[in-house]
Amino acid sequence: MDLLFWIIGFSLLGGLLSVVIASSFLLLSDKHRATTVPHLVSFAIGALLGASFLGLIPHAIENQYNVDPHEIGLTLLLGLLLFFLLEKMVLWRHCHSHHGDEVIPELNRPDHHGGHNHKHEAAGSLILIGDAIHNFVDGILITAAFMTDVHLGIVTALAIAAHEIPQELGDFVLLLHSGFTRRKALYYNILSSLGTVVGALLAYFLLADMQQYLPYILVVAASSFIYVAVADLIPGLHTRIRPSETLQQISLIAAGVIFIFIAHSTLH
Repeated sequence: MDLLFWIIGFSLLGGLLSVVIASSFLLLSDKHRATTVPHLVSFAIGALLGASFLGLIPHAIENQYNVDPHEIGLTLLLGLLLFFLLEKMVLWRHCHSHHGDEVIPELNRPDHHGGHNHKHEAAGSLILIGDAIHNFVDGILITAAFMTDVHLGIVTALAIAAHEIPQELGDFVLLLHSGFTRRKALYYNILSSLGTVVGALLAYFLLADMQQYLPYILVVAASSFIYVAVADLIPGLHTRIRPSETLQQISLIAAGVIFIFIAHSTLH
């Protein structure tokens, strides 16, 4: 029962709390948003890569599972290809390209509460559906990590939260542009974030008798983190190419990795 409380608590951290924190950035001035959001993205890259290579993959290949390392490598490769295909079908990610620099112009647009056509309204609904599915899968990954090791679960949830904050900010931007009021956008984003808890609870009861599959689920989680960081977030950083900006990016990516390393080492 203690494990279930850990899972629920950190699922809320990965989903609900990230929405609340992201919404608070809408209160910042345009200048502060323009400097803060890219920093969050850089830190999230480090956290995602750190959680993958320092936590999830090493735990997946531990001897206790008696898993062939070649199977782990194949699963990782297939996972990356899977997320590529899902993105192509617009089932996995719906607004990641609006991180970083592209978030800021959208935030500066005035809210439109009327006159939107059905196309814009439908786009907002698709954003919420896609985000709910994303959060649902995140919940499954958090549970799989916790059922392997509580410390790994915490690290995984922290990495997800670091990534969700800039993503949820992008969701807010797109919902506002689709005609949602700020209050309505917050309400529906909170509802969609609860998909993390639903996914976590479902996985908790389903994975109890499927321990032999945990290593593969951990590797799929790692592949999703790696894909988001490398194929999604990193390209957005290349729009800022000045040496000072590059140094900031490298420093914050390193900070994200170090944060995960310290969290993992301290918890152990």
